[in-house]
Amino acid sequence: MMKKIFLLITAIILVNIGLISAQSTITHSTISFKIKNLGINTNGTISGLQANVKFNPADLASGTLDASVDANTINTDNSMRDEHLRKEEFFDPAHYPKITLKSVSFKQKGGNNYSGIFSLTIKGKTRQVEIHFTYIDKGSSIAFNGIFKLNRLDFGIGGSSLVMSNEVTVTVDAEVAR
Repeated sequence: MMKKIFLLITAIILVNIGLISAQSTITHSTISFKIKNLGINTNGTISGLQANVKFNPADLASGTLDASVDANTINTDNSMRDEHLRKEEFFDPAHYPKITLKSVSFKQKGGNNYSGIFSLTIKGKTRQVEIHFTYIDKGSSIAFNGIFKLNRLDFGIGGSSLVMSNEVTVTVDAEVAR
């Protein structure tokens, strides 16, 4: 569960790295995560994305993304599990209220497919992660859709477990007004 929350937060931040060509307002975002617990997929979401995004497909070198999410917004549709994930062993939002993401570089993979290297900080631990995403220009808005995997232990989320996977899959869907 904690892994899922961790990934969800990370996904929200990472997906919003390359969303727009100028600083804009996020009009819609869904960040979801999935982790295996006892061999069964456990899902959740995280909300409250705030981001400053500058992304221009014609000038990737000048692109930047600084984003954060509120660790208190973890939602697995199980209040007991959500409270457990807010404990010190997992996300500890009392001491680490924000999960942050900052772009390092972007690459075009072909068509509207891109990847970015980002510095992700959770619980005071920063690691570089690669996020693959699509960029879809809708005229008055830009849609970004991405997916990536993280190891929850890299960020001190939960401890060793025989029943909970270390790998978390994060999916981000966001739309930014021009």
